[in-house]
Formats: sequence, structure tokens, C-alpha cells
Amino acid sequence: MGICFKNQTRGTTLATDARVADSFASRLRGLLYSKQIVAGQGLLLKPCNSIHMIGMTYAIDAIFLDDDYKVVGLVNDIQPMQVSKMFKEATACLELPSGTISSTNTEVGDQLVNAIEIKP
Repeated sequence: MGICFKNQTRGTTLATDARVADSFASRLRGLLYSKQIVAGQGLLLKPCNSIHMIGMTYAIDAIFLDDDYKVVGLVNDIQPMQVSKMFKEATACLELPSGTISSTNTEVGDQLVNAIEIKP
């Protein structure tokens, strides 16, 4: 079952088939060993205020969110072996295919909503 994330401020859809990683083990694994994610897919890491790309084989976009899903930080096209800065206000990170931030015009201050649970 995927979760839909929308940028309410911009009226755009960020993901229609995202999953949540909210345990230590699922956050540690994250997207490691996964095939490259494609448009519509994503992973919400919670809690999370920074990410690393050690062991990854492809780039992603990362949207850092506070408790209310307000965008508090953005990292475009973070490459394998890089580490993001820490966003002190962030409590979650939505990892998306590279290019999603620019294609949806997402900016710091935008309001995201966890809109719909979609059944497979």
C-alpha cells in the first residue's frame, strides 16, 4: 500500500506510492540496496533531520519536514557518498527521485499533506 504526498502550497503531487520507514531498522536500511526509484515513488524517514548516501548507487532529492509537514529544508540531487547538512527543525525526510523538487517547484515554507492511502 502506497502513500500519496502532495504539495498543498503548489498544488502538485510529489509521490503516489511512498512508503514509511519509522523504525530503527527500516530507517537504517532506507533506500540502500534498492533499484533506482522512479516518478511517483518515495520514502518517508521518520524521525530524520539529515541523510547520508553512503552505499547508494543513484542520486535522489530530499525534502526535510517538520511535525506539521512544512518544508524546512531541501537537498536537490544528492549524490552517492554525500551527506546532507542537518536541518534542526526537521523531524522527517521525504526521499524522492532526483529532479522531483524542481519539477514540482517545491520550496522551503511549502505545506505538504499526506493525502491518500492508495491500495495496490
